[in-house]
Amino acid sequence: MKIIRYLDEGHVRCYGIVDDRGVHPCHGTPFTRLIRQSAVLDLADVKLLPPVDPPNIICLGLNYREHAAETGHPLPAEPLVFIKATTALCGPGDPVILPELYPDKIDYEAELAIVIGKRARNIPEDKADEVILGYTAANDISNRAVQFTDGQWARAKSHDTFCPVGPAIVTDLDAGNLDIICRLDGEVMQASNTSDMIFPVRRIVSHLSHCFTLLPGTLILTGTPSGVGFMRKPPVYLRPGQVVEVEIEGIGTLVNPVVG
Repeated sequence: MKIIRYLDEGHVRCYGIVDDRGVHPCHGTPFTRLIRQSAVLDLADVKLLPPVDPPNIICLGLNYREHAAETGHPLPAEPLVFIKATTALCGPGDPVILPELYPDKIDYEAELAIVIGKRARNIPEDKADEVILGYTAANDISNRAVQFTDGQWARAKSHDTFCPVGPAIVTDLDAGNLDIICRLDGEVMQASNTSDMIFPVRRIVSHLSHCFTLLPGTLILTGTPSGVGFMRKPPVYLRPGQVVEVEIEGIGTLVNPVVG
């Protein structure tokens, strides 16, 4: 099932289920119960929102083998965890706004994101699927100048608009074998597969649930593959007027323009 959030004509935030016919408006939420309505809308006619309004955004660093190799870091022994502010959230088509502070070193990071469907605490790995609603695409936009001077990543990762998410939540995917691509103005910057993850999805959810309670709607960004901008020679950073895309197999493409 493919679930979206959108604005209807009355500017009410709604959930919908997408199929070959279009968008079926729904009553309820994916975390209680979605009740599909008989009406069908054209997907091109609705304004897409982030498909989830998360209570928390939890992220992993260095979770792809090739990315760890390109940065010269050893493989982590356990997940490297940080948090993005929820105010960084934005949706499909929304602009990524370069901040006034160090606007010239803003990087892209294509990521698979987990959406938690049920309150979860101390979940064993073999039960992790029971608390996962589905998956979506995310872009962990990063201020590299701030990241490398602060010594921790909260400020670098949490500027407004630094967490584009979408276009949909998909509930029936094999998260361990999905192609993931990032394009900048149509040029492929990152191309990998989630099979290169060091810590797979079930391990991530279990590990985090033993650290803190995962509430329904929690968004977990699972790390980025190799090909990030700051490791390129010369480095490639986001510039006003560009368009950055994150495409994940089975989910779709998250597209965001970049503005100053």
